[in-house]
Amino acid sequence: MMNNISTLILPLMVLTILTWGMLNKQPVYEHFIDGAKDGFDVSIKILPYLVAIIFAVTVFRASGLMDFIAAPISHISARIGLPADVLPIVFTRPLSGSAALGLFSDLAARFNPDSYTVKLAAIIIGSSETTFYVLSVYFGSVSITKFRYALLTGLIADAAGIAAAIWIAHLFF
Repeated sequence: MMNNISTLILPLMVLTILTWGMLNKQPVYEHFIDGAKDGFDVSIKILPYLVAIIFAVTVFRASGLMDFIAAPISHISARIGLPADVLPIVFTRPLSGSAALGLFSDLAARFNPDSYTVKLAAIIIGSSETTFYVLSVYFGSVSITKFRYALLTGLIADAAGIAAAIWIAHLFF
């Protein structure tokens, strides 16, 4: 039943919006075209920010800096329930969600999907945000350049999410 509902939700939303617009005598198609133009303008504005964040993630991974940082921390992190194999996800998640999901896929392929390591990594991905991506793309799209406090708040929230993920994974698994 839920599958049928989820299949029908989008067409019903479009039909409802079209019907509402026509009943209120609105130029629905023209509004749609204006919105598409605005979306295109925003995508052009954020393109440099996207390129910058993709470049940063690529350099971070390819340079070996991630492994260089993770190696000395791995002994300490293992004591608090954070396996060394999950550290790359912890470091990459604030930069890029797709990079973190790629690392997660590699982790799930190497370990049993029911293992503590994979479950912890999944909880971390679900309880943290792509802070730098959000700041560069969304703040950049509206020309906000002073985001010092937003960055600090985002990183604190990521740390809290990771700490909560470790606690929850330890508690349940």
